[in-house]
Amino acid sequence: MYQTKKWLPYAYVLPSLLILLLIVAYPLGYGFNLSFTNMSLNTFFNPKYIGFENYKTIFANGELLSIFWRTIVWTVVNVFFHVTIGLWLALMLNRKLPGKNIFRVLLMIPWAIPQYIAVLTWRGMYDFQYGAVNIILNKIGIEPIAWLTNSQWTFIGAIIVNIWLGFPFMMMVILAGLQSIPNELYESADIDGASGWQRLKNITLPMLKPIITPMVVLGTVWTFNMVNVIIILVQNTANEKTHILVTQVYRSAFTYFRYGYAAAFSVVIFILLALFSNSFIKASKGEEGVY
Repeated sequence: MYQTKKWLPYAYVLPSLLILLLIVAYPLGYGFNLSFTNMSLNTFFNPKYIGFENYKTIFANGELLSIFWRTIVWTVVNVFFHVTIGLWLALMLNRKLPGKNIFRVLLMIPWAIPQYIAVLTWRGMYDFQYGAVNIILNKIGIEPIAWLTNSQWTFIGAIIVNIWLGFPFMMMVILAGLQSIPNELYESADIDGASGWQRLKNITLPMLKPIITPMVVLGTVWTFNMVNVIIILVQNTANEKTHILVTQVYRSAFTYFRYGYAAAFSVVIFILLALFSNSFIKASKGEEGVY
């Protein structure tokens, strides 16, 4: 009887472990194993192990460094504006405003719309001749911009679209965190004569730190791995200077059918994100409690 009770907690955990193995561990292991093969469309049914050849090909690519730095710019700019805009809007919505619930619903629209539809809509708005963006720019005296044919402007346009898609989620998470901060802290700060900036610096941001830190990590991972925005906007109309690391993986797998090479590229990206996540959480001390 004692032995049965001893193993009972493990029996409850076992189904969850099996699901994790099925949907996380197995695909991860399969992809890692695939990265050491020459699997492609021609060798799909009889791939051979080629060791680290795929990794050598990746790091021998002369454009890898420029793609990497483009990915860093893409990620940093997007996450910065996601957090900044999300924090600012959350602070606004945390106040007493008439029609606040309506504003919340309207600001959630970018996140609620299916991403594919939203990006296609932006692609239409970026049309050189008939797009709404260039029509507005023309009205204020700015020359039309080749958003979809100039690689630099396509990259900037993709950043704008991704910022628009991403800030609502960050806003709602931060807003939930703001509503959990005790009002007594602000009342004490008012008694001490603290300014708005001092309240933000010494109360709001420290209390939000356990919320913002994991959201920055998740936002970085999501943005680093964002395929849809660039792939849908580009659609073979811009040159190579628009792509980031993960879109290169997508093209390697689904355009050139180099599955082993794409798997190796995915492993490299996984290692980079794992190192960043661990380093950022330790550096920011995000695992520490508020108090």
